[in-house]
Amino acid sequence: MLTQRLGYFAEQGLNVQLLSEPAGVQATTSLVAGEVQGVVGFYDHTLDLQAKGKQVESVVQLARTPGEVEIVSKKAASAVSSPADFKGKKLGVTGLGSSTDFLTKYLAVRNGVKAGDVTPVAVGAGQTFVAALKQGSIDGGMTTDPTVAQVLAQDLGTVLVDMRTPEGSRAALGGLYPASSLYMNTSWVNGHKETVQKLADAFVKTLAWMSAHSPEEIAGKMPADYAKGGKELYVQAIKSSLPMFTRDGVMPADGPKTVHEVLKAFHPTLRNARIDLEKTYTTAFVRKAE
Repeated sequence: MLTQRLGYFAEQGLNVQLLSEPAGVQATTSLVAGEVQGVVGFYDHTLDLQAKGKQVESVVQLARTPGEVEIVSKKAASAVSSPADFKGKKLGVTGLGSSTDFLTKYLAVRNGVKAGDVTPVAVGAGQTFVAALKQGSIDGGMTTDPTVAQVLAQDLGTVLVDMRTPEGSRAALGGLYPASSLYMNTSWVNGHKETVQKLADAFVKTLAWMSAHSPEEIAGKMPADYAKGGKELYVQAIKSSLPMFTRDGVMPADGPKTVHEVLKAFHPTLRNARIDLEKTYTTAFVRKAE
């Protein structure tokens, strides 16, 4: 959205239509079905799809950490002091099979809880996540800013695991976990290199702009309805999230290996599949970006 608002798609001569999905898993389904040419979503889907025989790759790596936060509701706080307490708990995720679902299961497994002992509940993000927390239909859940900022401002929950910074990602997951990316079908990338380069140019220029501007300036460029919890809260949410972004769109060197290790911990298909990490991303376009 920021790339579009800054006019960088138009500058490249691109007509880009942005479509929102409640979770990355739905966006991935649209990509595989050929309904969209690209998805801005978590890189881990490229590994999941390769294990299922689909070749998809990240062409611009927007984030080096998940930017996700595991929130525990005020009601459940006394019973959940770490992911080791996830057993039997209902935990909100954006969608079943989504990256928040993957990461929730990994946090459980890494802390001695079987993935099957956690009950994931698809609650989306934003107001639907907040409502689920208020109603007590989930004991906690994984979400990003600005939802995190809204939850904390309304005193509905507390932060259990914070993966918004490189330090937080390493502590929770054992390394940098490259997340939000522009990923596309490899066959489409190979057949439309000029268009993909233009997209990479637009996104890399946006990342550079973000690194040179304040949270207030970034918020000022975004649609008004993005600040549903109030402008001040939205600015704070952006400030908290900025450390997750790359400045150049390049995949962190150790990132793919960390993602693979995380997914193998609870994902039987990936544990048994031979994954060629080199085919899950490319830096060719971002390194040429102008």
